[in-house]
Amino acid sequence: MSDPRPQPFSVRPQDLPTKAELPRLRVAYVKDSRLAYLGHLDLISTVERCIRRAGLPFSVGNGFARRMRIQFSSALPVGASSCCEYFDLRLTKRMDPQEALGRLEASTPRAIAPYRAAYVGSRLPALEAWLNRVDWSVGLGPACPADELFDAIREIARRGEVRYLRGEKDKVVDLTRTLCGYSVGEDETGGLSVGVDTLCGAGVSLRPQVLLDAAFALMGRPAPDAPRVRRHRQVHEEDGRIVEPFCGSDAIATSSLF
Repeated sequence: MSDPRPQPFSVRPQDLPTKAELPRLRVAYVKDSRLAYLGHLDLISTVERCIRRAGLPFSVGNGFARRMRIQFSSALPVGASSCCEYFDLRLTKRMDPQEALGRLEASTPRAIAPYRAAYVGSRLPALEAWLNRVDWSVGLGPACPADELFDAIREIARRGEVRYLRGEKDKVVDLTRTLCGYSVGEDETGGLSVGVDTLCGAGVSLRPQVLLDAAFALMGRPAPDAPRVRRHRQVHEEDGRIVEPFCGSDAIATSSLF
């Protein structure tokens, strides 16, 4: 007896286009407001629903699970906001990026709104591995004198490592491989504003909160309860050269969000 259920494709799986042959649409979006507290897995499922609602011709994998072919930049700490998040979506056919961006804007919550879209090279590495340099800002309020905090961070950096507990596991961060720069100043309200420039990748990462907790512990002060952490920039660094996420892309579309 033949199977009456319709098949998703009229060709054999081995005859379908490979992932590298499909158009790769890169989308930049924010993560803000209350959705900054959305976990990474929940963010992924939310974005996928928005893509389906937008009616984009997304591709699915040829495996048993039939998952959407989409890649995200590295996960944000829960509660951190960002103006520079990215995902790459494989499409079954090329479409005008301005139209794709407009559809996504209309079907996505404002707190994770997309604001730029472009096609990028199909054979670039995955976003999470390729975007290996990150700039952060942290608002702390009037926690302590700015020069005292700067001196503490400088001493932590001189020691070259930070040890901390994650759950019940003792973790060590090699600052000589992760910490590129830092700054401490005051914002318009008189509170502290800390900038942290880091490298990230396989086995290499540093969350700003870990560095600041170590600095406040060194000063003998309690760490602020609710720091405002924001990711400002994600780029690729190779041999001292900085490559922006959309460098070399074509047909760039940008919304009026920024």
